Amino acid sequence: MSLTQDSHRYSSSESMVIAAPRPRWLAREVPTKRRSDTPNDSRSHRTRDRACRALNLTVAAIAVLVTAPLMLVVWALIRLTSPGPAIFKQPRVGIDRRGRRGGEAENGRRSVDHGGKIFTIYKFRTMRTDHASGEVWASKDDPRITPIGRFLRTSRIDELPQLFNVLKGDMNIVGPRPEQPRIFAKLSNELTGYRERQKVLPGITGLAQVHLPYDQCIDDVKRKVNLDLEYIRRRSTVEDLMIMARTPAVMVLRRGSM
Repeated sequence: MSLTQDSHRYSSSESMVIAAPRPRWLAREVPTKRRSDTPNDSRSHRTRDRACRALNLTVAAIAVLVTAPLMLVVWALIRLTSPGPAIFKQPRVGIDRRGRRGGEAENGRRSVDHGGKIFTIYKFRTMRTDHASGEVWASKDDPRITPIGRFLRTSRIDELPQLFNVLKGDMNIVGPRPEQPRIFAKLSNELTGYRERQKVLPGITGLAQVHLPYDQCIDDVKRKVNLDLEYIRRRSTVEDLMIMARTPAVMVLRRGSM
């Protein structure tokens, strides 16, 4: 199987999610069973979703203004150092609104169930466009990666254009990372709870990204799924702020993954 740019190859040898160690600030126990939502619960969830969205939208707008000069410089460097567009575009699977008010009609119009709304994600291009690409793991010395692309990937600056995805409503700053439709279909069949990630908007950063490194194997993906589900259970404006506060360390110290 082959993937472009930041896609990965996955094995189907296992199907259970491997538990990842919980961060200390998420140490309290999580109930394994939840009672059915009451009208008050539904209102509370909608209020929480609106508050989280307002926070993420505000932060994204500020971040665009602050990083605009940097993004212009990166755009120019990419165009000058390798042929091809500076912005890489790729379809990803977004939020699944089925079961929400007005969501069933929207999803009912789809001829194919992708597991969520398909949107176009934006990234700075980090790989050559003239290199034959296959759906393989992106290795440390991957020949497809350009010299400036290597720096953009390790510093996570290549993710900055996704701020515009946040402004468009496709993503939030904080949330599970979105996947390509073909890979999403494969992982949703192999990993328990994978589709549950689509209950919220995907994000640029997240609980999994600030605590775990880049995926190297299927077990890494399973650990990230576990943390994604943990985030959804804990989701709040406070948690989003805490994850946002941890993200600069990931970028500056080049640890974790985004």
